[in-house]
Amino acid sequence: MSIEEFTGSLKYNASGLIPAVIQDAQNGQVLMVGYMNAEAVRRTLETGRVTFWSRSRQRFWVKGETSKNFQHVREVRVDCDADCLLLLVEQAGEACHKGYRTCFFRRVLRDGTVEIVEPRLRTPEEIYGN
Repeated sequence: MSIEEFTGSLKYNASGLIPAVIQDAQNGQVLMVGYMNAEAVRRTLETGRVTFWSRSRQRFWVKGETSKNFQHVREVRVDCDADCLLLLVEQAGEACHKGYRTCFFRRVLRDGTVEIVEPRLRTPEEIYGN
């Protein structure tokens, strides 16, 4: 199967996007979730660097293009319905733009309380120089 055939076989939502769960290839930690269109999937497969379609910016976004915290693809998996991707990556630095290793750094307790459970690696100012 070619890259074009593979991207064409995926089931995208009404906006032409498919969710992509990003997981650390070494320890299994879920780092983040992003969205890809067919072109972002193709670019990811061809370059080995995770490329998303940014819904807020309405453009392609290579994870790490600003922060230098690139995600190097080790494996791509597709779920049984072909409507979600799982990317196993080697993460350089933190995945979260707020300076955490994972975007899932908060835990919600049964009473609705939210607490931070992951250490911050860097502040956003350290990452982006703002």
